[in-house]
Amino acid sequence: MKRENTCCFTGHRPDKLPWRNDEGDPRCLALKEKLAGSVEDAYERGYRHFICGMALGCDLYFCETVLALRERRPGVTVEAAIPCEEQAARWREQDRRRYFSLVERCDYETMVQHRYTHGCMQRRDRYMVDRSGLLIAAYDGMTLGGTMYTLTYAMRQGLETVVLDI
Repeated sequence: MKRENTCCFTGHRPDKLPWRNDEGDPRCLALKEKLAGSVEDAYERGYRHFICGMALGCDLYFCETVLALRERRPGVTVEAAIPCEEQAARWREQDRRRYFSLVERCDYETMVQHRYTHGCMQRRDRYMVDRSGLLIAAYDGMTLGGTMYTLTYAMRQGLETVVLDI
């Protein structure tokens, strides 16, 4: 995959979202709509390969959005960038089912490292950014956390960024 045709994503997990796990909340539905529009815009601009970090919350929304795009548009590929083998090991059963169903539907699966370490999530984030020309971020302006780290890293690397306010 060429970097200039690759788009990655970062966004918050449910514990940092105002609606938590309630995906029927109007704010969540509005974010998913903005996300769908941004993914469609990226496709219109030539992006065909989409990399998702597969964390709970916004990452899974992104993965579902791109998989839906792949059903409608030719040439779309989806890559699950998984930080470590046990990423979903401690999740609720319903979240694990959703995760494994999405990973199974992706075109590519990249395991960034085998075992969990303190820095494996950041390593996954750098992997995605280093292979992309565009980053879409669902971001609430918080100055701490993985979303801020990934957004800052992407800007330092000169990536174009699209920020969707939460």
